[in-house]
Amino acid sequence: MKDFNFYAPTRVVFGKNSEEHLPQLIRQYGGKKVLVHYGGGSARKSGLLDKVETMLRDAKIDFVELGGVVPNPLLSKVREGIGLCRKEGVDFILAVGGGSVIDSSKAIGYGVGYDGDLWDFWDGKAVPQSCLPIGVMLTIPAAGSEMSSSCVVTNDEGMLKRGFNSDLCRCKFAIMNPERTYTLPPYQTAAGATDIMMHTMERYFSKYEDATLTDAISEALLRTVKDAVFEVLKNPEDYRNRAAIMWASSLSHNDLTECGTEKDFASHRLEHELSGLFGVTHGAGLAAVWGSWARFVLDRHISRFAQFAVNVMGVANDFTDPRATALRGIEATERFFHAIGMPVSIPELIGRKATDAEISELVRKCSRDGKITVGAMEVIDTDAMSQIYRLANQ
Repeated sequence: MKDFNFYAPTRVVFGKNSEEHLPQLIRQYGGKKVLVHYGGGSARKSGLLDKVETMLRDAKIDFVELGGVVPNPLLSKVREGIGLCRKEGVDFILAVGGGSVIDSSKAIGYGVGYDGDLWDFWDGKAVPQSCLPIGVMLTIPAAGSEMSSSCVVTNDEGMLKRGFNSDLCRCKFAIMNPERTYTLPPYQTAAGATDIMMHTMERYFSKYEDATLTDAISEALLRTVKDAVFEVLKNPEDYRNRAAIMWASSLSHNDLTECGTEKDFASHRLEHELSGLFGVTHGAGLAAVWGSWARFVLDRHISRFAQFAVNVMGVANDFTDPRATALRGIEATERFFHAIGMPVSIPELIGRKATDAEISELVRKCSRDGKITVGAMEVIDTDAMSQIYRLANQ
């Protein structure tokens, strides 16, 4: 079991009436002039933005707004937000939405106090020294950004999608009302559940295989989401299972399921380039590439995959052939992805095979022109990246 340092400072206010706590939470964390940051029209159509505006006005908390965040949030929008915050003297950011809005808010928070090129942080040229305080009103459980130290943005120039981690951007509070997820379309619900599960799977598949309690937590979380997503796809207003998915979103990416292990995140890094190049939904991209990554590394980690197969996917344990058990677990995972409407290959994801030139571009970006590797349980270099992308392209 690996030594660990667990830090999860975000206050979670969860439940049907959680939104009523917004004004007092903003005041508690020093907010006097708030940027309300959101995505498209759904926040307005649902009435949530109107409610937020009314609560802030009634509490006499000044605010400005910036919408237009897109999936795979863009650096250009972040820069627009930085300019607005500086002009208006914003001292607190409220993210109303899901992971894209939260990550855009975090990037804005980093940039307000930085005089250089904001992309320096994602390019490894600088480390942020400050971040505006951020609060979240979560509407899409998936990314887990409401409790994570992660911030992923896409640079419009070259469509480079990269992640950066720092505890400075951890949200001060997260307001989570599962009722706000009732109107999520089925595809977004399924992609979100996939992303949640993958955040834990990327930590579960570790070279540290003796974190017994953490394994049990991870396996329970994965089984819960796997079961709950079927129920909410049948009944979108199933509060119990919507609540389970929403809470799992936070627990899956606040590092709890990493305690005593080591996160791998090779599949995430491989997928970032898929969504950066093709503009696909992140969770769907993860489903499309995971099985190929799993088969590529399987033979060096059979016992881990066999444990996953039995304890998470419910595969019968063939004690005479652990590899067969492990492989059936991968196949069961892909059947699960298909059952909830997710792709399990690049052609299913983008509607065609990727060209050789596109595969080369994916590898180039993922490896940063051959300068880095990805993964921890098993190091994935440029040759391995190419092999995994090509397996996924069949």
